Amino acid sequence: MQQKKIIEINSTLYLKHATVCSDSSVTPKACILYFHGGGLLYGERDDLPALHQKTLTEAGYIIVSFDYPLAPAAKLNTILDDVTSSISHYVKYPELYCGHALPFFLWGRSAGAYLCLLAAAQGDLPAAPEGILSYYGYGFLCDSWFQTPSSYYCSLPAVDASCLDNAGAGLQPSGGLDTHYSIYVYARQTGRWRALLYEGREKYFYLDYTLRACAALPCPLFCAHSTNDPDVPYEEFLELSSRYQARQFIAAGNTHDFDREETNPFTAQLLQETVKFLNKNLGE
Repeated sequence: MQQKKIIEINSTLYLKHATVCSDSSVTPKACILYFHGGGLLYGERDDLPALHQKTLTEAGYIIVSFDYPLAPAAKLNTILDDVTSSISHYVKYPELYCGHALPFFLWGRSAGAYLCLLAAAQGDLPAAPEGILSYYGYGFLCDSWFQTPSSYYCSLPAVDASCLDNAGAGLQPSGGLDTHYSIYVYARQTGRWRALLYEGREKYFYLDYTLRACAALPCPLFCAHSTNDPDVPYEEFLELSSRYQARQFIAAGNTHDFDREETNPFTAQLLQETVKFLNKNLGE
């Protein structure tokens, strides 16, 4: 039977929580630490489709979904520090999440995958994960796409800068589609996405907040992407997976987060391949 519990995590920055999802009828063999997508500007931790939760928990994996603070109130250094802190909290206090110490994987979708990749690449974690699941993630490895207007988002109705008022005051761990998605559309229409995430020198953005200086990751990588992704270019996926010899999953189509559609045949295949990757990297 599937079970959920919410954990409050001490943070001096904001009210922070994690959701723990497990199947009480299955002996757990590892934890998956999950970080949601949303371009770092919107989204919330409990965004996983029911099929994902059911498939992975029945396979013996506990899913821990963490909050993190959103831009533009939080910049990349604050966001990444918070993600690293969440991972470290699991390593130091596993009994709060799963009763006893278990191996762990990192999993992110889109911007969440970017955060997982950076956290692992920077080498500040107290223990290395067994692997990383990157669903349509990125490392800002290819030029231009993230700091120039996106043709896809420019095809949508224009969004005014006044949308930034929706971000609210102070650090926010979640942002709904009705209030915050417009901020991301604005960022991609204007090419201001990076400017909303980072305020330092360009040199240090590439050194500290991309994977361009990272020759190797500390664990195996699984990368999934659709061939005509309108949000994160397919070329970014090819560069990411080639650089780190990733296990690839390629879905034909033009949807960024194609797995949100539980009836999409690629979704079931993706989850099957995900479980195989997890099991393999536990030595099964």
